[in-house]
Amino acid sequence: MSPFAFAVAAAAGNVVGALVVVRHLRRGLRAIDACLGFGAGFMLAVTVLGVLPQVLKGTSNAALYVLAGYLAVHLAQHVFTPHFHFGEETHHLSPSAGWSALLGLTLHTFFDGVAIASGFLVSSSLGTLLFLAVLLHKLPEGVTIASVIVAGGQSRAQAVGGAAVLGGATILGVLLTDFLQPLAQHGLALSAGVTLYVAASNLVPEFQAKRGWLTALAFFGGAVGFFVTERLLAAWLQP
Repeated sequence: MSPFAFAVAAAAGNVVGALVVVRHLRRGLRAIDACLGFGAGFMLAVTVLGVLPQVLKGTSNAALYVLAGYLAVHLAQHVFTPHFHFGEETHHLSPSAGWSALLGLTLHTFFDGVAIASGFLVSSSLGTLLFLAVLLHKLPEGVTIASVIVAGGQSRAQAVGGAAVLGGATILGVLLTDFLQPLAQHGLALSAGVTLYVAASNLVPEFQAKRGWLTALAFFGGAVGFFVTERLLAAWLQP
């Protein structure tokens, strides 16, 4: 399996999410919003049960890289970026808000690609699981950046272009992991921290305030979905 092909497929999710915003596809936005809980549950399960065991049995300072990945995303998205949250932006913003959000998201999307490539270095199963975890948050990520850029008064073409930049960063993450030894060695640990942040600190807060059983079921369903997918991959990929 080619990590590059998986990265291209994941990157396309950014563009699809942006197109839903610029074309005002309200039904599509509701469907993507419903995926937030499932994606968060799936990503948490992949990180805790799939990635961290692999990372922590490696180098002695692997946990430090996990923490570094987590802190780096917080720094990029909530310290250097003045306005950021996952989901559709409905308020008017300054023109600079969209571009600062784009910069803040680029680091995280780069490590989406690193995660996919690093996962495949361990096994096809882990690489595929990480691809699915990345793909599940690519759609709301595309919605986020496109709506922030539009809310800042930029054009719809610029909004889609911003989403394409995020997708390109994911592809770049895969390519550089193949060529840079530090990324190949520590990329999985860094990506674990990044993925943990996106799931627990970005996605979960977006639906925590919502009432009703549907969101909770989606969240727990995402965790269950990890176990089901893992078993299916084990049966499919067995020699």
